[in-house]
Amino acid sequence: MKPQKLILIIGSLLAVAVLTSFLLLRRYVASPVLNIPEGKSELLFIPTGADYDDVKLLLNSKNLLADEQAFDVVASLLSYPANVRSGCYELRHNLSAKSLVSLLRSGCQKPVNVTFNNVRSVEALAGLVAKYVEADSVSLLRAMTDPDALAQWDLKPADAPAIFLPDSYQVWWDASPEAFVQRMHKEYTRFWNDARKHKADSLALTPLQVSILASIVEEESNNAGDQRKIASVYLNRLRIRMPLQACPTVKYAIGDFTIRRVTNADAQVQSPYNTYLHQGLPPGPIRITSKRVIDAVLNADDTDYLYFCARPDGSGLHDFARTLAQHQRNANKYHKALNQRKIFR
Repeated sequence: MKPQKLILIIGSLLAVAVLTSFLLLRRYVASPVLNIPEGKSELLFIPTGADYDDVKLLLNSKNLLADEQAFDVVASLLSYPANVRSGCYELRHNLSAKSLVSLLRSGCQKPVNVTFNNVRSVEALAGLVAKYVEADSVSLLRAMTDPDALAQWDLKPADAPAIFLPDSYQVWWDASPEAFVQRMHKEYTRFWNDARKHKADSLALTPLQVSILASIVEEESNNAGDQRKIASVYLNRLRIRMPLQACPTVKYAIGDFTIRRVTNADAQVQSPYNTYLHQGLPPGPIRITSKRVIDAVLNADDTDYLYFCARPDGSGLHDFARTLAQHQRNANKYHKALNQRKIFR
């Protein structure tokens, strides 16, 4: 074969090789590798401890991989099989194999929104949060009430409801239960800024005590105006060392918040939470309390009320009184209305 012809053949082969390499590179670097419609995205949740095969199984179970070979080649080149990271990842329609592997390998997660409100107990909160994150409710509850973890903040398990302030938070899906509790305590300390601490000091209460009182107030009423007045009643009672005699604390002691009418027998239940039997605040919050109600306590109305009673009209509002005689008249009207509705418990 003539040298010129040989050179031409070799040159042609090299050109084909270069073109093939270019097309493959384009396929891996530029061409979308996912079955996701334009303008759409999918969330991929990679659990803790997952390996490369698990990731591929997750992708294929959702029929997301349009080019598995491209994904395998790029994953191998970028050493992804040895660097799988857990978390929640947002996959967009136009990701190439290189972009997809780089995203997963980097651990650049998309945070999930955890929203909770009107949650009464840490047990219920653990169950709710478990719907948003990888951790299960048992592990979350254990972390929420861990005595050693709470002790670092001078708190007891009974105080735990205070640090979980209802709101919407962005958290990592694969965060450990301990990390979630740490995050909630960070939000709690941020909420208790100097201004709020100063207001608590002016009431001769600690932030925790304010949360305990607010938990009672929130169980008493959902009306913002009434909440400030109810807070004033309890604050006035605390100042003169008068028992709070708060029905919600009895319901908590019994373990039944569905009770609509607390009886004299109920008020005798033996529990440190029963404020009919024990003077002062109960040992801890009786519910997870909203920021709004905590602020209602901190900004309680300035009154000389010592008593309050639900109105007989079923409005959910309350009548307030300065004297026991006034209160008894209000209470008689309310009890009569309950009798007429045949509400005895």
